[in-house]
Amino acid sequence: MAAERITATMMAGIPAHNNSLFHRIQFNVGDPAAWIDVNGHSTMIVRDIEMQRAKKHAVADAVACPADFAPEGGLSGDRETATAQAAAEFLRRAGVTAAIVDRTLPMSFAHEIDQVGIELVYDHDLGVTQRRAKSEQELDALRTAQADTEAAIEMACRLVAGSEAGADGILHHDGAPLTSERVRNAIDVFLLARNYANPASIVACGPQCADCHEVGSGPIRTSETVIIDIFPRNRSSLYNGDCTRTVVHGDIPDAVQAIHAAVVEAKARAIDAVRAGVTGEDVHKATIASIEAAGWPVGPPSDAPADDFVGMVHGTGHGVGLDVHEPPLLDLKGPELVAGDVLTIEPGLYGRLVGGVRIEDMVAVTTDGCENFNHLHEGLKWTP
Repeated sequence: MAAERITATMMAGIPAHNNSLFHRIQFNVGDPAAWIDVNGHSTMIVRDIEMQRAKKHAVADAVACPADFAPEGGLSGDRETATAQAAAEFLRRAGVTAAIVDRTLPMSFAHEIDQVGIELVYDHDLGVTQRRAKSEQELDALRTAQADTEAAIEMACRLVAGSEAGADGILHHDGAPLTSERVRNAIDVFLLARNYANPASIVACGPQCADCHEVGSGPIRTSETVIIDIFPRNRSSLYNGDCTRTVVHGDIPDAVQAIHAAVVEAKARAIDAVRAGVTGEDVHKATIASIEAAGWPVGPPSDAPADDFVGMVHGTGHGVGLDVHEPPLLDLKGPELVAGDVLTIEPGLYGRLVGGVRIEDMVAVTTDGCENFNHLHEGLKWTP
């Protein structure tokens, strides 16, 4: 008679850095941890000094420390290795023959599990699908993060709009040239006071906008587009905002007006296409149809695009939550959307001569459409 096959589901890593594991256990710790489910009963293995806190707050049926599952040869002096050894020993004692694991499993855990002869089975969706349909608590956290991000966007856009242009076209504020770096610093200070960790915001002016992910550097000039893209993480909720607006100081060139109108229309058409049951590809195709109808190409440019190239060179958007970029993608081959997905909708047009325009909102997918978390205007003029 064949031996009974016992399967466990397992996630491991450092919850403070592994958002899939954190989402599963709802316990934030900077030490290695493992979550193991065998026949519907879950156990969390964590450092001994964290056990009492974990018993109060972690989503697990039981909490143990590595010493509770030390293998015959003892535990390593390395904390991550010891946790991996204990997880493997836990599986062995439980008679597990195969462990279903997710894309984030550290190699240290994979190695130790392999050493005790347990099969690893990779589940592409484990830790991914569970994070997509946001709970009401998660939606509230994302609404708050986006509202604070919008406030930072408005502050930065008004800073640009309210500066003075010198004879050379360079903007000045408080007696000194206004640079991308100064605006970015102002954004950092603004968000730090509101309890946000903030990666380097994009503040790109004029020709720099041709690269949609250029963070920007140097002086900001009048009559040139300035793309401001801010994506901070709330230090308490751990959820992200993500918003982009474009501002132009002074006169707006006709070419900029034209691409701005096309981007505004494309964003509206993409949002109209969002609802549970459609695919990320469907939403992106709505963007493509709108951009191409306005006369612009969609798709990556050649390695050396012509100076007069103007086009949309990225997908329509992405999921957002504990990570600022997470599934699903709104792009070709993007998956079916589910109610509770939270997405960015961010069409843009970019060129070396015209600069660039990107406008980005955050929406939550519903059964019959979506909820837009954004309230800021989409225009290029920002009265100080």
